[in-house]
Amino acid sequence: MTEYKKIVRGLFIFLCTAFSFYSFAQADLPCDKDATKETKALYSNLKKLAQKGFMFGHQDALAYGVTWKYEKSRSDVKDVTGDYPAVYGWDLGGIERDNSTVNLDGVPFNKMKQFIKEGYERGGVITISWHADSPWGNGKNAWDTTHGTVTSILPSGVNHELFKSWLDKVADFISSLKGSKGEAIPILFRPFHELTGNWFWWCRNTCSEEEFKTLWRFVSYYLQQEKGLHNLLYVYNTSGDFKSKEEFLQRYPGDDKVDMLSFDAYQYDDPQKNDWFVKNTNSLLQMAGEAANEKNKLFAFGETGYEAIPYANWWTNTLLKAIGDNKISYVLLWRNHGLAAWNGKMHYYAPYKGQVSENDFVQFYKLPTTIFEKEAAAEKLYSNGN
Repeated sequence: MTEYKKIVRGLFIFLCTAFSFYSFAQADLPCDKDATKETKALYSNLKKLAQKGFMFGHQDALAYGVTWKYEKSRSDVKDVTGDYPAVYGWDLGGIERDNSTVNLDGVPFNKMKQFIKEGYERGGVITISWHADSPWGNGKNAWDTTHGTVTSILPSGVNHELFKSWLDKVADFISSLKGSKGEAIPILFRPFHELTGNWFWWCRNTCSEEEFKTLWRFVSYYLQQEKGLHNLLYVYNTSGDFKSKEEFLQRYPGDDKVDMLSFDAYQYDDPQKNDWFVKNTNSLLQMAGEAANEKNKLFAFGETGYEAIPYANWWTNTLLKAIGDNKISYVLLWRNHGLAAWNGKMHYYAPYKGQVSENDFVQFYKLPTTIFEKEAAAEKLYSNGN
């Protein structure tokens, strides 16, 4: 080989290696190229953390429990384990209403801001969903399934300007979330959750695939470019009703608008009588996880739970088996409301002191693959030095 050819070949190999490194580095960045340094660090560190185990999350964990409300530094999870959840779920439903001070579950937005800051400052991760009312008004809430609602809020739609005013309120709330140094708190933003279901106005029975994708892309554009929010990681979240990876991705708006893939699936039958939840959830995690791997995206179990947890060993003998060896960033359990006025039954998804699954939950907590707040904080998820 001539000296010239050696030089050319060496240069070609160098450029290929550099391009591969650049592509890998780019793939490990959020879809928002202008994301804050803390948001970029969280994205990168969540990918690494998933190789060690998964974080445990709980909705409204700091606001209330089965028997209490708004007690400083309390959570049912902490009462049982001595540690907080690593992931805190919150919901902005109701913020779109004029002069609304509480969300759809009665949590004051000013308290929510404080809870979010507390969790973040301790090293926890924040995820936010949004049960937005129907833009048609007249008392219609998120569970309205009027066909054409999504069409009405797209550009040139009759409710477009109204919807933009809602996004302004969402942006005002999110932009107010600051850490102790004035930095914007990174948020895993999960809009239009359970988008493949048939129970919300944004679900697949109310709009076409292209309409939904257009809506998602508009929201991303508006929050980033018009409102200047660069502390969001966007979470694509379906219901647990898909039968293939392709079906899971039918409404996927594009790699440039999504940071995390996830779905929701709850237990409704008795795990002591059959193992359908374990097998089905594990299968869903494998399919969705394959999609996340192919797209080099974060992956999570967006919502799950077994209402009132009547099975004492549900944590280690059901949920843990359902997750299996799938590499998820976190699993989030729904809220601990307590006695429900709407049906007179107990509505909670994490154990409290004295609950039948308390001891099993402690064993779940002690597992090396389950990550609660103390371990998450040790990972310094918001630092590039991790």
